[in-house]
Amino acid sequence: MAHAHHEHHDHHGHHHHHAINMTSMSGIFVFSIVLNLLFVGIEAIVGLTQHSLSLLSDAGHNLSDVFSLLLVLIAFQLAKVHPDEHYTYGLKKSSVLISLLNAILLLIAIGGIIIESIHKFSNPVDVNGVAVSWTAGVGILINGLTAVLLMHGQKSDMNVRGAFLHMVADTLVSVGVVVSGIVITWTGWNIVDPVVSLIIAFIILVSTWRLLTGSLRLVMDGTPEGIEPESIRQTLEQAEHVAEVHHIHIWAMSTTDNALTAHVVVDSLECMEEVKTDLKGRLRQSGIAHSTLEFETPGCHCHDHDCAE
Repeated sequence: MAHAHHEHHDHHGHHHHHAINMTSMSGIFVFSIVLNLLFVGIEAIVGLTQHSLSLLSDAGHNLSDVFSLLLVLIAFQLAKVHPDEHYTYGLKKSSVLISLLNAILLLIAIGGIIIESIHKFSNPVDVNGVAVSWTAGVGILINGLTAVLLMHGQKSDMNVRGAFLHMVADTLVSVGVVVSGIVITWTGWNIVDPVVSLIIAFIILVSTWRLLTGSLRLVMDGTPEGIEPESIRQTLEQAEHVAEVHHIHIWAMSTTDNALTAHVVVDSLECMEEVKTDLKGRLRQSGIAHSTLEFETPGCHCHDHDCAE
């Protein structure tokens, strides 16, 4: 029955939870918030002086992005709160709730773009191509720079991915505004503006959907993305002295930390500590830093509590 003497370590390459440095990431977020607030100010001033509704609405949209960046920064701080008797895991789970909130904010932003586009189809507006294009050009630089800064962290944390998507979305909106501004200046086809907006809305929706479903799964304590319970079981069962692993539960404690509980059947309880060290090492390699393992011997049944350590 035992899968003994397997020295082979099956590493699945889920090193993503080590990849993020919270301190440098927080610095990037603070810098991005300041940069984007400055841009909101510039956009609002140009929008007011040029009587451009599209620039003013884009300033409002960028302000909502500053809010989303601020939310992620708050999530980082909450994740550092030490556990107490009321919250034994600390407040790490708040990062999952903020990720969900960010996905909802993105959906609202998409809804706004779609409603505005439909409105423009029925009431085409004369666009001041030059002023709008220049300001949107600055938007491409600022949002693009922010997106590049967040690009590394977005693979390792769902919240950073949410902020990254906000910034990519904004960059695309700015590119769309520049393109439509140029096309309208050359051709006078005001219809280009809402068409480009709808295309952008669709692109953002595709990315947001993944963020939304991923956040919902973590809120419901589903298995985090990139972790396969069956392959985790096989990895553990390849360890020496391990006969069988069952009752596996895997969930996310935050957007970066995963936890597992499992029952491990070993051929002898004498080697339990050695097996435990081996298994916890294998789990860390698979992206699970927190694990609680209950050891049993082959004669044990779940109802027989005397023989479980």
